[in-house]
Amino acid sequence: MKKIAFLFIFVFSAYQLFAAFNADAILGVWANSTNKGHIQIYKNNGKYYGKIIWLKHPYDKTGSPKVDFKNPDENVRNNKLLGLIMLRDFIFDNEEWKGGKIYNPQDGKEYKSSIKLTDQKTMSVRGYIGFSFFGKTEKFIRVR
Repeated sequence: MKKIAFLFIFVFSAYQLFAAFNADAILGVWANSTNKGHIQIYKNNGKYYGKIIWLKHPYDKTGSPKVDFKNPDENVRNNKLLGLIMLRDFIFDNEEWKGGKIYNPQDGKEYKSSIKLTDQKTMSVRGYIGFSFFGKTEKFIRVR
């Protein structure tokens, strides 16, 4: 019985170690820190992106779909939030996804960003201005 338990722990640990070094480990659907939105992480031409695919409250007070009204580009302010690419251009490097940008539709601003997996069900997304020290980290939880 001890050998079976040891084997199980070894296989599980090896899987976790492999998954931590797998660049595609962040692919899937993630709930943001407030659980008011789900973001699908996908890969395109070797880079990682995230788009909003679900909102807890997808409509405004008038019953119209919520739009990106705080965007500094007037030409896209009427674009729906559903389908909005809010994470873009991330590259996997040394157990971290770096060099990307995160767009915050709540303030209409874009920030430098990095992503780390805490475990297979949790990732830390850090948005910052200039240096990573000046930023904010949010935890996303895997939905699927």
